[in-house]
Amino acid sequence: MQISKVLMIVISMLLVTTGFSTPDPTQHSGANIEFLTLNKDAMHYDVDWDIRFDCANGKHYQLGLMSECNIVKSIENLCDVATISLPETVMNEPLLIDNKITRGDVVTIRLGYDNDLRQEFKGYIKDITINSGQIQIQCEDALFLFRKGVKDKFFQSASIKDIAQYLISEVDASYRLDCDYDLTYEKFTIHQASAYDVLKKLQDSKAHIFFDVANKTLHIHQPYVYRSGKVAYSMQVNIEQSNLEYDNVLDKKVEVTVESTDRQGNVRKYTTGTTGGDKINIKAGTLSEESIKQLAENTLKEATEPKYKGSFDTWLIPYVGPGYSAQIQDEDYPDKKAWYYVKSVTTNISGSGCKRTVVPSIKLS
Repeated sequence: MQISKVLMIVISMLLVTTGFSTPDPTQHSGANIEFLTLNKDAMHYDVDWDIRFDCANGKHYQLGLMSECNIVKSIENLCDVATISLPETVMNEPLLIDNKITRGDVVTIRLGYDNDLRQEFKGYIKDITINSGQIQIQCEDALFLFRKGVKDKFFQSASIKDIAQYLISEVDASYRLDCDYDLTYEKFTIHQASAYDVLKKLQDSKAHIFFDVANKTLHIHQPYVYRSGKVAYSMQVNIEQSNLEYDNVLDKKVEVTVESTDRQGNVRKYTTGTTGGDKINIKAGTLSEESIKQLAENTLKEATEPKYKGSFDTWLIPYVGPGYSAQIQDEDYPDKKAWYYVKSVTTNISGSGCKRTVVPSIKLS
C-alpha cells in the first residue's frame, strides 16, 4: 500500500497556508459491528492522510509532506498522543516550521483509503524537537489543557465525580463530565498540583480516564465497563499478523489486598481472592470502606479473567479504539471465538504503508 501524498509533492515550503474549516469527525459505529469486507484487493487501496494545524494567531496550515505519523491510544494512559515526523531537509534545504506552528496550536489528523478519511486524532502541539535528522511534532489530546495548576482545595467525603468536576471548573468550564465510576474518598487534598497531577492520582483507582476532544468531554468510567463501539476480526480475513496467546487462567491463584487510611489515620485493609499464588498489594488514598472493596474486586477481575496476551496488526478499516468490544475468531480454533475488551491501539502510517496494532485484554463473553 503506497502513501500517495508522501510522493505527491516535494516543496521547499512545508506548510501551505489555507483557508479551511476543520471537518466534522466521523462518529463511532456505536452498537453496529464493523467487519472488513473488501470489494477489491486491499493492496490496491491508496492510503491518504490529511494533517492540519489551527494556530493561535488565526492562521491555518495543511501539511504537505511527512515521513511518518504514529498515534497511540490506551486505557492505561491518561491521554492519546501523536508523533508526526518530518524530514529535516528537502532538496538540501532545511525545513523551517518554527515561525509557523508552535506549542499549543490545534492539530487534526485524518486518515483513510482512497480519500475516504476519518478523524483519528485531535489535540494540541506539546513540543517540536529534532531527533536523528527528523523533525518530530509531539502532540497530545485535551490533557494538554489540564497540565495547568489548579487552586488548592480540601475535599471531605468527595466522589471522583466531585473532584473531576472541580478540575473542569478550574481549567475549562466548557468541558463536560461523563462519569459513572461511583468511588468515594473520605478526604482528598489538592495542594500545589496541576489538574494532570490530580487526574493521575484518580487513575490509581483503576479508573478508565480519557478525553473526547471533538465533543469536549472528560470521561471517567469503571474499568472494562464503558464500551466505545464494536468490531469483528478474523485471523483469516482482516488480521495481517498476530502474536496473540490465549491465557485461560483457570488455575491461576491471585490474592489482592487494598490498604487505605481513614480520616483519623488508622490503616484499613481489605483482601480478596485466593491464597497460595500471586499477590497484588495496592496502597490507596483515603477511600471509603465500600470503595476499598470495589477497587479490590476490580483489580482481582482484571488479574483473573481469561484474556489474550500479545497483539495483532490490521488495517485502518474497520476503525477500532480503546474501549471497543472486539470479536476475535480463528477458523482453526472455533472454540476461541469470543468478545474481548480492546486495551490499546497504535496507528502508524509511513512510506511503507499503514497498520493498526491492536492489544486486546480480558474476555467479555
